[in-house]
Amino acid sequence: MIRKIIQIDSKKCNGCGACATACHEGAIAMVDGKARLMRDDYCDGLGDCLPHCPTDAITFVEREAAAYDEEAVKQHMAAQGRTYTGRCPGSQARSLGETQKRADDVPAGPSISRLSQWPVQLKLVPPHTPYFNGASLLIAADCTAYAYARFHEDFIKGRITLIGCPKLDDIDYAEKLTEILRQNDIHDVTLVRMEVPCCGGLEMAAKRALAQSGKDIPFEVRIISLDGKIKG
Repeated sequence: MIRKIIQIDSKKCNGCGACATACHEGAIAMVDGKARLMRDDYCDGLGDCLPHCPTDAITFVEREAAAYDEEAVKQHMAAQGRTYTGRCPGSQARSLGETQKRADDVPAGPSISRLSQWPVQLKLVPPHTPYFNGASLLIAADCTAYAYARFHEDFIKGRITLIGCPKLDDIDYAEKLTEILRQNDIHDVTLVRMEVPCCGGLEMAAKRALAQSGKDIPFEVRIISLDGKIKG
């Protein structure tokens, strides 16, 4: 089958091993001082390894590859004495229960939308439009606004907002973001993602776009936990 899967450039790899540690499926191992994809069916194609690579040696490609095999991954992880936690924490059903903030724990304030433009979906927004000029740009995984209660006040306010999900959207985010950064005078970029592997693709796309734009634009990443707290 043709599917999205990682590709590792051995010439760029510095042997740090960060990608192997980040991979939740044990698909990557260090061989002769270089990172290597051990088997296609171990790679889920979500790319949590990408943002951990300091040399940009890992990219996505679409090629003929065996389908992801969760049972094979479980056996592989067990043989290594490691615990398989599931394909993606963001896909696991869970009740937030007492970990979720109660309504009386959220600071009181007016419920005002801070959204300043439309559309917000990264697939739909035009690469060049007047509201981008001089803008502070917010790139957000679409789950973040549901997980974090003060999203409008703390992130959308004063920024131009773009949302997307690399797990669901069939688009090269890096290509679209590169054009936005190149064609407009962007003041700074803030990326907000969830603390789940599939959001790694969005972070990596933003970093690639910043590098490809040829501009020195301030960039910050903020991470939201599944219980709605800011982690970074």
